[in-house]
Amino acid sequence: MLPVFGADARLCDRLTRREMLRLGGLGALGLSLPALLGSRAQASAPRPQPVSQQQRGNSAFGRAKSCIVLFLMGAPPQHSTWDPKPDATAEVRGDFGPIATAVPGIQICELMPRLARWTDRLAILRAMSTGDNAHSSSGYYMMTGRPHVPMNFENANPGAPNDWPSLGALVQSLRNEGRGQRGQGRAAPGSPLPPSIRLPHRIFNTDGSVWPGQDSGFLGRAADPWLFTCQPGAAQFRIPEFSLDNQTPLPRLGSRHTLLERLDRQLGSVAESGMLETYNRQQQRAFDILLSAQSGGAVQLEREPAVMRDRYGRSPFGQSVLLARRLIEAGVGLVQVNWYRGPDEPPDNPCWDSHTQESERLRTVLVPPMDQAFAALLEDLSQRGMLDETLVVCMAEFGRTPRFNNRGGRDHWGPVFSVALAGGGIRGGIVHGASDAMGAQPRDGRVQPQDLTATILHCLGIEPTREIHDRLGRPVVACQGEVIKQVLS
Repeated sequence: MLPVFGADARLCDRLTRREMLRLGGLGALGLSLPALLGSRAQASAPRPQPVSQQQRGNSAFGRAKSCIVLFLMGAPPQHSTWDPKPDATAEVRGDFGPIATAVPGIQICELMPRLARWTDRLAILRAMSTGDNAHSSSGYYMMTGRPHVPMNFENANPGAPNDWPSLGALVQSLRNEGRGQRGQGRAAPGSPLPPSIRLPHRIFNTDGSVWPGQDSGFLGRAADPWLFTCQPGAAQFRIPEFSLDNQTPLPRLGSRHTLLERLDRQLGSVAESGMLETYNRQQQRAFDILLSAQSGGAVQLEREPAVMRDRYGRSPFGQSVLLARRLIEAGVGLVQVNWYRGPDEPPDNPCWDSHTQESERLRTVLVPPMDQAFAALLEDLSQRGMLDETLVVCMAEFGRTPRFNNRGGRDHWGPVFSVALAGGGIRGGIVHGASDAMGAQPRDGRVQPQDLTATILHCLGIEPTREIHDRLGRPVVACQGEVIKQVLS
């Protein structure tokens, strides 16, 4: 512990040499957060691009103040979720039929009765396509809007040439333009929270290595979306980055803050060189977050009424989605909730990767918590008056094969699958695109990941053609896709 008073010999400023040395590094705080902040080197901001007159005239442009992405890692079958095929043969349609929804003429799988009541707020894309049948490379395409090189590359890892920034990194970087720095900005004026967050875990390959497309890529660590590794459903839930250890109460933390300020004043000559500017900013953000009731309260799920926590479901996914709502409400711009591979997942069909016994997994483990949490999020945002300004995206890396395999499951399928959108800037009660009779290929209205990325950026008020710079400083556009105008309000 850092002594505020002690018997050591004092310098003229009444700080001991030992305290100066210990205060000279942020490790003196006894906190993990400053190290997290300090790893984000400052990068030069991309040049702001003017918003076109056409964009200004579009009522959907910038309608969303925030975005929640629900990423169903492993890939749900389109047939038993958003695109049922009741007239197909049994080996294609599966064991579950369609149900009517709040919108006449739109049917979804019977396993999603809660979401069926919210189709008037949903836009369902039934002809999404990556053309990539590998989890990690197709996932990279979905999370960045850029195809992996090469495609169909399983167990891919981050690194050039596949270092395009993720959607969260683009939002974190481009929304910080004009704030004097990139990647160090805040979620909203007066908020200490970061602009972009991922939770409750990274998405990783079978061998434990990390998927590409989840970080800031060539934009540099400064634009990395923050990762909160946590267990929102746990009884003693906490996020270390937003917590003090039991030995560091707030008054003592405030005393340390004062000591650091005094030390900074003694280093004026060094500060004049500008070397401490980044250090001071990181230090201040660490204190802001730890001392802020807003940031601490945002992650305290115990503040939610039990009935609300029950509404989302006590599953890890349900509580993660509830946490995402709290973070958005506190001013975070984008939260990605990953359905990740926990330690108890079966090795042959983990998460939504239902190569075996698909029907049983869907009925008992997968669809009910997704249906409950997604529907609860829509209801909760609507009741709070937040749905019209919060874009919600439910997606995965690809879909499943049109026919069952001989193990009662479906395999990887990138040619066509479904994505659901709701909220800020999205016109509800519609289906865009269609797959063929088997759910095997796009029939019309094909959408590629770059088009989905462009649409999300558009709704968030970021023109997709905004200029960013690669590692060599060359200007490139943030997204090469076309906005899906048919789903905009």
